[in-house]
Amino acid sequence: MKIISKMTVLTCSIGLVGLLAVKNKLNAKASKGEQPCVFLSLMGEQSVEGFANSKSLIGVNKAIETGESFLAKSQNKNGGWGAGSHAKQDEMNPLAVSTDPATTAMAAMALYRCGHTIYSGEFKSNLRSALDYLLTEVNKNKNSDYITSIRGTQIQSKLGQNIDAVLTLQFFNQLLPTITENDLKEKVKSAVQICVDKIEKSYDNNGKIVGAGWAGVLQSSFANTSLEMAAKNSDIKVNKEKLEKARAYQKQNYDADKNTAKTDDGAGIMLYAVSSSVRNSAAENNEVNQIMERAKKEGKLDKKAEVSQENLQKAGLSKEEATKYVVANKVYNAAKGKAMQEDVLNGFGNNGGEEFLSFLQTGESMIVSKDNDWKKWYDNIGGKLIKIQNDNGSWNGHHCITSPAFCTATCLLVLSIENDIDALQK
Repeated sequence: MKIISKMTVLTCSIGLVGLLAVKNKLNAKASKGEQPCVFLSLMGEQSVEGFANSKSLIGVNKAIETGESFLAKSQNKNGGWGAGSHAKQDEMNPLAVSTDPATTAMAAMALYRCGHTIYSGEFKSNLRSALDYLLTEVNKNKNSDYITSIRGTQIQSKLGQNIDAVLTLQFFNQLLPTITENDLKEKVKSAVQICVDKIEKSYDNNGKIVGAGWAGVLQSSFANTSLEMAAKNSDIKVNKEKLEKARAYQKQNYDADKNTAKTDDGAGIMLYAVSSSVRNSAAENNEVNQIMERAKKEGKLDKKAEVSQENLQKAGLSKEEATKYVVANKVYNAAKGKAMQEDVLNGFGNNGGEEFLSFLQTGESMIVSKDNDWKKWYDNIGGKLIKIQNDNGSWNGHHCITSPAFCTATCLLVLSIENDIDALQK
């Protein structure tokens, strides 16, 4: 585990005392009449402000170590992890459910971000087994629409039918530069291309992924991020036109001028929509900031000049490019502010795996954009997550994605986000 500073760890027994009460708060906007089981949870009912203290008192290192241990014990013999079926959201034993690629990829990415590789670290064998499982699934199903024949999982039902390919691609992208074995590197490259092709086939003409699930805007957001990462590898073919349409789709989910979000594809939940908009405008927002700084140093712009179409054109961009970057800048800053509001951070009113994913996207976005506000966000969200960690080291959702394996992996990705600052900002 490569957390930079060791914090004081106090013996503490937090954890949730169970599901406190069924909450009759069903969302009328949810697609196809979806009515998830919603429970009152400690996390959803408390403000995010002031939780930074818990991060320092309880200790982020201790939370990560116990979370890693839970994941290692939850890995199935075939090398993967499972979230379980949509029909059995009450199953909290990760070893009692079938393995699926999406949950496996999330767990593997969590261990990787916490400092382990397939060559080093306490959980290197767990990562290698996960990689072997994912490569087997991808190649076994390369002629099918999806990378797995397993259907009806919690993750697919909530995030979309192709979420397995999306998250598996994200893991492969991260791992590929670290692989030193030539044969294995070629196998992973081949699997990356298979995932890319399947994801691209799932886009419609508007840049939205078909069969996107209950909170499908999140799947589309993760898909875009995964394709952007794959496109950096010259050996991988990515359709740039489809990627641009997908980016445009994500940006149009937030109207920066009116400060409102389109939540139709996000189960009617503001958090899902705005965190996706933030994540998919972050890279361009970082680019526009660099362009502005460079133009100021070169004397093309006044040192106090702000982002505008006129100033970007003075900096050397075409009218079309300037327009695109102005939109990204507006969407990022407006949506980021919205995503950090307490009422939005409460998500559905309590927390399922989708809320944890939304927190992750917001945090990564702020780092990608080199946003100084990210530290405040991280301290409060980190403290909040630490305080509601279960006694066995896990986290679980209280509606929709309830899986302890998936939720624990996502929370670990949030808590260890500092480890990936350099990689995210590249």
